[in-house]
Amino acid sequence: MKVLLLKDPKDKDSGPDPYIKELGSYSLEATLIPVLAFEFTSLDSLFEKLSHPECYGGLVFTSPRALEAIKICLKDKSKKEAWSKSLKQMWNIKPTYVVGKATASLVEEIGLVPQGEKAGNAEKLAEYICSREKPNSSALLFPCGALKREVLPTVLREKGIPLESLTVYQTTQHPDLQESLSTYFSQQGIPASVVFFSPSGVKFCLQHIQKLSGDLINQVKLAAIGPSTAEALQGAGVAVSCTAGSPTPQDLAAAIHTALQPHNC
Repeated sequence: MKVLLLKDPKDKDSGPDPYIKELGSYSLEATLIPVLAFEFTSLDSLFEKLSHPECYGGLVFTSPRALEAIKICLKDKSKKEAWSKSLKQMWNIKPTYVVGKATASLVEEIGLVPQGEKAGNAEKLAEYICSREKPNSSALLFPCGALKREVLPTVLREKGIPLESLTVYQTTQHPDLQESLSTYFSQQGIPASVVFFSPSGVKFCLQHIQKLSGDLINQVKLAAIGPSTAEALQGAGVAVSCTAGSPTPQDLAAAIHTALQPHNC
């Protein structure tokens, strides 16, 4: 059975994509189609803030893209030197809160130690932060995307924990998305399951998938990587067949495998 994954492939250097590999262990044939493109912004402002760790109580990352923004900054030789010599150590005295393993591994790549990665989503990470931070302490720096959800900022604000958000990327539709979807459906047919990895993915893809599937759309199991993506699908008026217990290849593959069992049809 075929599964369509609406996500970017993993970096080519790091071997096969773990989602394709994990689904393959259930004899499911997965294909990736990139959905999103990212435009990085305010990078000078980001590094300026990173240059003053003494002004902040720690860092918060809910997206791998925010780390990519930092990695772009660190391509500059003098910035990389400043980071390696002193800034990295100064930030490591403070907590770096993250959602998910992908974000955690990128935090490690820039030399910081992630906390809270098992939280799995912004709601749970907010609870984790609240259990560790005191009200009215120094603000946590939160590099984020323009489409960030307000769950985490709202929870922290209600608990009196200051958060300073900085938009460092904009999310747009991948330029080849419609063509890639049309090619997939014409060559591979209608998949048994389609997996959405973000609310933006729902916004950019759902209508195309409904159109390409036609009357058979009700036979396609629509899966979500997490609760915010599931909410976006439900908000668009479609049924969600399964949501991964946590945003990992193992949990997603197990959820899809269960959803595709005959007794679930």
